[in-house]
Amino acid sequence: MRTALFLTLSFILCATANAAPDPVLDISGKILRTGTDYYILPVFRGRGGGLTLASTGNETCPLDVVQEPLEVSNGLPVTFTPFNTKKGVIRVSTDHNIKFSAATICVQSTVWKLASFDESRRQWFVTSGGVEGKPGRETTGNWFKIEKYEDDYKLVFCPTVCNFCKVLCRDVGVFIDDAGVRRLALSDVPFKVMFKRA
Repeated sequence: MRTALFLTLSFILCATANAAPDPVLDISGKILRTGTDYYILPVFRGRGGGLTLASTGNETCPLDVVQEPLEVSNGLPVTFTPFNTKKGVIRVSTDHNIKFSAATICVQSTVWKLASFDESRRQWFVTSGGVEGKPGRETTGNWFKIEKYEDDYKLVFCPTVCNFCKVLCRDVGVFIDDAGVRRLALSDVPFKVMFKRA
């Protein structure tokens, strides 16, 4: 009896430990999938719209990830590519590349990446020009996570694609610059988001 109880408990613990993280759901309750376009929209209305690319400095390129100023705008659609591409389902707490489904004037990818630290603004901004796939030391800045946050979701930068790399772990929030542009940046205040199929 004691042996049977031990085996049952061991099985339950192993099954729990090996369970996949929950899938991310869109606003209609459907599971997010790879290769499908989605808009990333703010949960709180009246503070801007969806996400897009824009030139934020004196240079035309690279384009940074920003929030549309008008809440009626969905922005540009994105696709999510998980670290494990075989599964096809986007799950919380796992590494993903996020890529805008759009062409730009810049001759570079639209994959999100963490830019170098901006000394003048004391911020880590999210920009474009990242590498899709190829997990490792050289691409740690290109991986983001979706985490459950209250009843919604938030974006997080805390890549785990490199076991021996020391990485920064912070929420992704919105930084309003001097020109009033709402730029995505690492923050202590998370940007609550939801996902809408494009």
